[in-house]
Amino acid sequence: MSKPVFTVVESVAIPLDRRNVDTDQIIPARFLRKPRAAGMGAYLFHDLRLDVKGQPRPEFVFNDPARQGASILIARENFGSGSSREAAVYALWDGGIRVVIAPSFGDIFYSNSLKNGLLPVVLPADKVEDLLGAVKATPAARVRVDLEAQTVAMAGHASERFDLCPFQKLLLRTGQDELGYTLALEASVKQFESARAAKTPWL
Repeated sequence: MSKPVFTVVESVAIPLDRRNVDTDQIIPARFLRKPRAAGMGAYLFHDLRLDVKGQPRPEFVFNDPARQGASILIARENFGSGSSREAAVYALWDGGIRVVIAPSFGDIFYSNSLKNGLLPVVLPADKVEDLLGAVKATPAARVRVDLEAQTVAMAGHASERFDLCPFQKLLLRTGQDELGYTLALEASVKQFESARAAKTPWL
């Protein structure tokens, strides 16, 4: 499956000042039967974002008018822990989030994110703390995430570099998933198989 090519994301950021945000908070289990094609952005942080009457909770940062249109989410450690539900990534993606920055992630959530074109950026806790503070203090501040340089930058703050598996970086840069990457090698695979059959016909 092809995905949008990832290069640079620059936007205002949402400072989610919470630890151990699990996948049930990201999208409650009762919404998992909704069709993917219909979009899951409406269910993103549903029970934190809306009250029992379905009205926005003004204290929840996702409802801050200054954060509307944000593509970058900044959170604390262990983001995306809990269940393995891939719908958590779908909800973030459909809600407009393209990058999540945190000190650590749930392992399966991290893997699911990369498989679906969402970039999970791991930075040291003190650097995330600085970013959270700066973004909370200046809602209009823009954060820039550069995949090629593997950096997170914000005006008035030192650029921070993050690590990323080279293969996953390639997939994000080209908009491919693992299957698409393999299928793109079809001609080379056939050439190899033909050469092997000629050399070792008994196999």
